[in-house]
Amino acid sequence: MTTKTEATDSTVATNRAKRRKWLTAVAALVAGGAVAYGGYFAVAGSRYESTDNAYVQGNIVQITPQVAGTVVAIGADDTDFVKAGQDLVLLDAVDAQVALEQAEAQLAQTVREVRTLYANNGTLAAQVKLREADVDKARSDVARAEDDAQRRTALLRDGAVSKEEFNHTNAQLASVRSSLVAAQAALVAARQQLASNQALTDGTTAETHPSVLRAAARVREAFIALHRTALPAPVDGYVAKRGVQVGQRVSAGTPLMAVVPLRSVWVDANFKEGQLQKLRIGQAASLQADFYGKKVEYHGKVAGLGAGTGSAFSLLPAQNATGNWIKIVQRVPVRIELQPEELAAHPLRVGLSMDVTVDVHDATGKTLADAPRAHAVASTAVFDDLLHNADDRVRDIVAGNSATHAPTASAVPAAPDVRKVAGMPKPPAAVSAL
Repeated sequence: MTTKTEATDSTVATNRAKRRKWLTAVAALVAGGAVAYGGYFAVAGSRYESTDNAYVQGNIVQITPQVAGTVVAIGADDTDFVKAGQDLVLLDAVDAQVALEQAEAQLAQTVREVRTLYANNGTLAAQVKLREADVDKARSDVARAEDDAQRRTALLRDGAVSKEEFNHTNAQLASVRSSLVAAQAALVAARQQLASNQALTDGTTAETHPSVLRAAARVREAFIALHRTALPAPVDGYVAKRGVQVGQRVSAGTPLMAVVPLRSVWVDANFKEGQLQKLRIGQAASLQADFYGKKVEYHGKVAGLGAGTGSAFSLLPAQNATGNWIKIVQRVPVRIELQPEELAAHPLRVGLSMDVTVDVHDATGKTLADAPRAHAVASTAVFDDLLHNADDRVRDIVAGNSATHAPTASAVPAAPDVRKVAGMPKPPAAVSAL
């Protein structure tokens, strides 16, 4: 009995020794892991901040008409690549074409009317000269008639002339005096007509006359309205969210489709507020997309830190002035610029998830930009030629109706086709409506 109890006690002691040994080994491993992690964090881990709350963002360029109209053709569909200036949607241009032709005809008529004003200056000046000659002749006649009347008055006292002849001379004098008054009135009227016409032409030429400028502005307005019936792509990109159909009546500002330039996307990484202490503009970042996995790594840099948290700009901002407030860790969007060559090799899509790691070892940068941007964030040149082409059209019409231009049937050609004058490329084959 004693031997059995001693054996049991020995087994228990042995098990306790083994357990103690295993616990010691586990504790040593945990302590070693803690020391190793502490060393890694002190040497390398503290220089990185990472988050998986990051998404690809990009410009989504909405294609909206500037004039109302009926859709007659659609030049691109979802997923299509389009070049800047390519026609995406064409509206019915009949009304705009007629309005342009009316404006051009009005301009041509106005130019000719203004030419008539300048021509009238010469005619009216000649009329003034003629009236001045009439006044001079009338004055000469009056002087001669007065001299005859004076001589016959002296002869009448001597009885050399009869009373009847004397009365006839006085009547003739009154008549020539009346003619002088009429000639002087006609001269005043002619001078006033000349001054009135000169007031319409002084200080201007036929090309810069206010009436011509007003008619020319209407031509430009109609010309631009005609060209706005073709909706070009402002930038290179891919078509998304096409909602327009052939035959649809659209008004100005109606979203028809979107163009997304995928070669200029960026990443908005939402870091916790406690991670922002070391983040600076210009710090290097490495990124991985779930779309490609870990085999593809992107490189970029911090372009800027957001001016507020995401909740501050939400539709319904949080109201924390309550008694049951619970603190929630806020996140601030940090914009990461990507390298264009890496984007070209491995294109991303707007909205994709990203894992972002920022090297915060260099903390000499700034947390907020302190100077305005030197260049535009985005721009397009596809609309620059509209007014230039409209000016060319106005000059052609003015020249075709000027005094130095020979009036021919082809002096003012018919209103142009919208794409030929604007220099826009012809759109691809239209996509049929479903």
